[in-house]
Amino acid sequence: MQLSKGFKDLVAEAESEITTLSVAEVAQKLQGQTAELILIDLRDVREVKREGKIAGSMHIPRGMLEFWIDPDSPYYRAEFDEAKEIILYCNKGWRSALATQTLQTMGVKNVAHMSGGMEQWIAENGSIEQN
Repeated sequence: MQLSKGFKDLVAEAESEITTLSVAEVAQKLQGQTAELILIDLRDVREVKREGKIAGSMHIPRGMLEFWIDPDSPYYRAEFDEAKEIILYCNKGWRSALATQTLQTMGVKNVAHMSGGMEQWIAENGSIEQN
């Protein structure tokens, strides 16, 4: 199969259009976390069970994000009612970059993703909670 654009190209394009936060910036934001900030773990449920997640994060499988955040969807989650800021992360930062771009396309204004994902979080911070 010949591709004209691979996933690395898609991620690079997304990252040129979105806000990217470092692990340190996300950790700082979490210190004052309120219902207005939602940190979303986009990884597969098996990844979350195996590796844990960042304390205070909400797990949303990547395939459900657009449905859970849209008030017109039957899958809408009330947690988004008070959200003023959303930060996404995945394992390496690829899925979260693409998902952040998608949310921006949907009109979400204050959305960012965490560079390096869970791998970088563990390397720099190490703090996780097990499920």
